[in-house]
Amino acid sequence: RTQLVESGGGSVQSGGSLRLSCAASTNTFRTMAWFRQAPGEKREGVAAITQDNIPEYADSVLGRFTLSRDFSRTTLNLEMDKLKPEETAMYYCAARDNSLPRSDLLDDWYYSYWGQGTQVTVSS
Repeated sequence: RTQLVESGGGSVQSGGSLRLSCAASTNTFRTMAWFRQAPGEKREGVAAITQDNIPEYADSVLGRFTLSRDFSRTTLNLEMDKLKPEETAMYYCAARDNSLPRSDLLDDWYYSYWGQGTQVTVSS
């Protein structure tokens, strides 16, 4: 059974840093991404990467978050710096078997596999 398991969430003060990791049970995913959802809000794309290994970021995190995928293609890491209270949310790892156009990478509609999520809380 295909699985995605997130880790690394926690509580941090505003301006702090956290590193999230997603472990995949297969190395065949061509596209992987991180999404987040705050209570009462829509799920939004944070960062994604496809087989070209060039990350795509949401404008709101550009310059503060860094997405990377290990050589084995089974681990997706999200380094988050200068966190803001409004970024408190459940963060989800997602994946799909095929590639996507860059313009669709942060659209959750296209992802078939999802992890259970890891909570990130940023206090002011």
